[in-house]
Amino acid sequence: MSRPHEGLEESLQKIYDEVTGRNPGETEFHQAVYEVLESLRPVVAKHPEYADAAVIRRLCEPERQVIFRVPWVDDEGAVRLNRGFRVEFNSALGPYKGGLRFHPSVYLGIVKFLGFEQIFKNSLTGMPIGGAKGGSDFDPKGRSVNEVMRFCQSFMTELYRHLGEHTDVPAGDIGVGTREIGFLFGQYKRITNRYESGVLTGKGLTWGGSQVRTEATGYGAAFFVTEVLAARGESFDGKKVVVSGSGNVAIYAIEKVHQLGGTVVACSDSGGYVVEPGGIDLELLKEIKEVRRGRISEYAEKRSDTARYVSDSPIWEVPCDIALPCATQNELDADGAAALIGNGCQIIAEGANMPCTPKAVEAFAEAGVTFAPGKAVNAGGVATSALEMQQNASREAWLFEDTEERLAQIMRRIHDRCLHTADDYGRPGNYVDGANIAGFIQVADAMLALGVI
Repeated sequence: MSRPHEGLEESLQKIYDEVTGRNPGETEFHQAVYEVLESLRPVVAKHPEYADAAVIRRLCEPERQVIFRVPWVDDEGAVRLNRGFRVEFNSALGPYKGGLRFHPSVYLGIVKFLGFEQIFKNSLTGMPIGGAKGGSDFDPKGRSVNEVMRFCQSFMTELYRHLGEHTDVPAGDIGVGTREIGFLFGQYKRITNRYESGVLTGKGLTWGGSQVRTEATGYGAAFFVTEVLAARGESFDGKKVVVSGSGNVAIYAIEKVHQLGGTVVACSDSGGYVVEPGGIDLELLKEIKEVRRGRISEYAEKRSDTARYVSDSPIWEVPCDIALPCATQNELDADGAAALIGNGCQIIAEGANMPCTPKAVEAFAEAGVTFAPGKAVNAGGVATSALEMQQNASREAWLFEDTEERLAQIMRRIHDRCLHTADDYGRPGNYVDGANIAGFIQVADAMLALGVI
């Protein structure tokens, strides 16, 4: 089981103080760094060579941070201006890999937090990819297709010079789907005069994309929880599950949980949540959210006999056996944790990136609730992106079933690696420490091998 918060060992505290001093105001980045450093106490004691070579300090500083303006013209002919980011955090294991997020909340601290997490997530997959993240404070919601295209073309006009299949390979994230990837790739191709399909992942199936990429993060989260349950001698059969969010990750987590025998009884969006005790109607949810880009309240209107909608209230008050926070960072706080614990929830697995606050994680640890972090649980997305890179490099296209089986195998290996590493370092059952230590050691050893660069 997880352990309660212990604080940092002295040498790690100095590193953390240096990080916060050098990166003021970037609270999400500070949170992500602290969470990793807290797990490294036994690693520092066992491997003094990491301290001698300043590996941890170097790991907390991005190799490159790119910030640029993105001017574009809206449908009324007015010039608009956004800010673009790409943080290339660590390339010790391979070319930088990580998504692009288009959302008003994006600023440098968010991108650095996501990029830092990506280092360890990518390491856990066992695939040769480094960690990066990027995006813009542009909001595609409410914009016409032509406005989105013009923004993407302007964004790529600056970013392209930093990309390449052996250098940096972005993918999608919040606000960046197949449509946006298409516009970005089209501009990259236009500028470079190269059909370098391996430079972006999350592409359409007819022009270099991978089967299962759309489903990968949600499916991967469900596969990971399957392994958590198996380690407890259990399965999804008869389990009630709550999934926050109703975007790509949430929808396909719901789909795979249902296929594996569980029942998802609630999901949400930024306005509220919907509860359906007999299980969420996935086809209706997809129609509303994927086809019409509507609100979750419409679901309750369509299913008024069996579902109810609750606005301006946290989904975590819904009783469940398993909770999958799949929306956004810091969505599950101490109050939400208390509600889940009080209702008997036994497993929390992060489908999103860092959706649980530190206080929530502490509460789960103190209550003996199994908690699995996003860098392990949601690694299926980037793992399938790496599989897409493999297919692009070999000019192959794999079947859906083949790719899904590879994804399931990768998630099984990640789970087992986290659990075994936790055991090896005296943290039995602690998925947080297992994920952080396993991901860190592989990157740290590569950094030692490459010298001081």
